[in-house]
Amino acid sequence: SPIAICADESLHTRADLDALRGRYTHVNVKLDKTGGLTEALALADAAVNRGFGLMVGCMVCSSLGIAPALLLAGRAAFVDLDGPLWLSHDRDGGVTDRDGILHPPAAGFWGAAA
Repeated sequence: SPIAICADESLHTRADLDALRGRYTHVNVKLDKTGGLTEALALADAAVNRGFGLMVGCMVCSSLGIAPALLLAGRAAFVDLDGPLWLSHDRDGGVTDRDGILHPPAAGFWGAAA
């Protein structure tokens, strides 16, 4: 298809990938569904090895769930990490939205500062 069709609710772990072949062009990797960053990285690698394009998404969550997902964002054709923006209050120092652009959390918010 000339239009990207992305598996979202059909994908949780690497075990789901083979059943998605021929049905989707991309898969939406969500750390909330994979169980965390380690499995999300493995899932992304396995998906690319099978010819899928990547999307990185999220459920409604705080910036603590988005900060590690940003590590995958650079590999993805599509990124939807707006989960914290739906909260009435996120964690201090978390991601911010300025003029429709999501900016990463403050240095040291999650993991070592770069």
